[in-house]
Amino acid sequence: MQTRQLGPFQVSALALGCMSLSYAYGVPPAPEHGERVLLAALDAGVTHFDTAALYGFGVNEQLVGRVLKAHRSKIVLASKGGMAGVDLAGDGKLVRVIDGRPEAIRKNCEDSLRRLGTDVIDLYYLHRWDKKVPIEDSVGELSRLVERGHVRAIGLSEVSAATLRRAHAVHPIAALQTEYSLWTRNPEIAVLQACRELGVSFVAFSPVARGFLSGKLRDVATLDAKDIRHGMPRFEPAHYAGNLKLLPAYEAVAQEAGCTPAQLALAWLLHKDSNVIPLFGTTSLAHLAENLAAADVQLSPALMAKAERLINQRTVVGNRYSVQSNREVDTEVF
Repeated sequence: MQTRQLGPFQVSALALGCMSLSYAYGVPPAPEHGERVLLAALDAGVTHFDTAALYGFGVNEQLVGRVLKAHRSKIVLASKGGMAGVDLAGDGKLVRVIDGRPEAIRKNCEDSLRRLGTDVIDLYYLHRWDKKVPIEDSVGELSRLVERGHVRAIGLSEVSAATLRRAHAVHPIAALQTEYSLWTRNPEIAVLQACRELGVSFVAFSPVARGFLSGKLRDVATLDAKDIRHGMPRFEPAHYAGNLKLLPAYEAVAQEAGCTPAQLALAWLLHKDSNVIPLFGTTSLAHLAENLAAADVQLSPALMAKAERLINQRTVVGNRYSVQSNREVDTEVF
């Protein structure tokens, strides 16, 4: 596996996002299967694993911590705080809360360290910028976590170039994580350039467009009732029908490149910018192997351009997030 720079770390060029092993896309697999996926990724050369307090309200961190503890020295472990499950009503039921106050971030980190079974988190992100709290205050607390030795490097998720610059003035930001793929091109407006200028690594989540660019999801009616994609406009039946019309030509480009559609999506990111680290998730051992093989796919400039003409912000139907979710992020919009 080729490597790329992630802040102060050298990591595998492709990273494993662990969220789907516990959360988000319907009923998660049994923990035993999640363990097999994590260990298979490790055996295949993945050294960068990403989780968060939010995922399963801590369940995912517990899984990742338990399975990878024996291999801790071989990996770069990333987690996130500032958005977590909170018992607001005092009835034991956790609800998702964005809270960027220093005391909340400190508690989130302490809880994550305990669940992960580690003394230090290599890369700790502010999962969402809480717009009620100045970014300088939240990053200030993250910097204190570094000073205390709880965190080695800090990152931000879903923020604009302007917010990144404000944060970076308080403490060096090692990585910025945002959705980026052929069908979500918002980082190209300003964030990618800001990252290059500041020496910040860019971690691209949902690089296969939450399954769309794999070509395998043909009918959104087959999604589990609890699948978070039901709340995303691009996956609404009418919008998705329009997006499906893009796939035949895209699949033809993948065939021309000698790879699968999912591999084309990942290889496009790897070729697009050497500062980008694609972060994919899967619950399938077969898809894990398929995705990791994308690191060996070679794309010509002509094939890159052909894929970009087919799938982009002008050809895709529907917004990335709902109105409410858009209010919670701080990214530039075309």
